[in-house]
Amino acid sequence: MHAYTRRVNYYETDKMGMVHHSNYIRYFEEARINFMEESGYPYPRLEEEGIISPVVSISCEYKRPVHYPDTVVINVYLVSMTKFRCTFRYEVKDAATGELRTTGQSQHCYLSASGGIVNIQKENPAFFETFLSQVDGQ
Repeated sequence: MHAYTRRVNYYETDKMGMVHHSNYIRYFEEARINFMEESGYPYPRLEEEGIISPVVSISCEYKRPVHYPDTVVINVYLVSMTKFRCTFRYEVKDAATGELRTTGQSQHCYLSASGGIVNIQKENPAFFETFLSQVDGQ
């Protein structure tokens, strides 16, 4: 598990004063990119090595709203890693109270720069091993 902390910006809220639902997907991405950096294999390095990792599915379940100027902690778990896909799970919690606000999951595949499917274990064993060691099945 990796924790990523961020403060909510006013512009991320809607007319009701809550963080707009679409922003949670952005929060997940920020936290996932931070996870990769902290794991020692930042996303730009993967791209420089000719591999991209697009989202193939994503889900988000809203428990309680987040408001401006709340600070949230986004816990990121790598729950599975195969040679063709990986899955992350997210928990958005209020930084002050620890209250769970939102949960989510994203699944990613590996593609070459030209768009072909990549067996990451074969094409980039260093990346595969780095992230396989991060799998946390919680």
